[in-house]
Amino acid sequence: MKRILALSACLLSFSLPASAEWSSTFTLASDYLFNGVSQTDESPALQASIDWEGKSGWYAGAWASNVDFGDDTNLEVDLYLGLWQELNDNQYLDFGFAQYTYHGGDFSDEGNYAEVYGAYGFGNTEIRAWYAWDYFGTNAGHYIIMATHTIPYTDQLSFELGIDRSASLDDNNFEWEAGNAAYVHYHATAHYSLQHFDISLGIHSTDLDTYGDTRLLLMVNKTIGW
Repeated sequence: MKRILALSACLLSFSLPASAEWSSTFTLASDYLFNGVSQTDESPALQASIDWEGKSGWYAGAWASNVDFGDDTNLEVDLYLGLWQELNDNQYLDFGFAQYTYHGGDFSDEGNYAEVYGAYGFGNTEIRAWYAWDYFGTNAGHYIIMATHTIPYTDQLSFELGIDRSASLDDNNFEWEAGNAAYVHYHATAHYSLQHFDISLGIHSTDLDTYGDTRLLLMVNKTIGW
């Protein structure tokens, strides 16, 4: 999931290439947070992607990360295909499809699910939404809606504020915690570019009672063009 957000930000920051381009991004993170909820039992994560961007705005890729759900599942691999279109110098649209897959245990693939997403960006603000009809293999519909705003400070330093809501549409099949089918996550993050590395440090919190506590997230990214 995080890689889709990062790719959208990359497309926003740079004009579309004159021809198709390939790249990979490697990330070392203090945790793998999915909208404020740890996917690695609060342990570090190593993540990598391979991405293709076409001159018309189409893009596709694969992203992988270690995970720890307390069972034998230890790997997440996501595939995605989307279309990013600039409306004018200040606005853009982004639509796509993602497939999330899980590996490591005999029953890990039972959590596989597909999702569609869309976004509208204007200035330094973005509104983004996701919808899954079989979230994490539970037969429950699920949506996420997110708003983020970036505050540029220098060419190397920027600040990002974000809030999102994740909600199950069938609490009989899936709840985020007992009696709670939805939750809110919010964060404030500083991004800094240093010697071809992108470094981010953010504080994340949710309104969940049983997990999703307030925590710091440190990430170091390196993107390589092919």
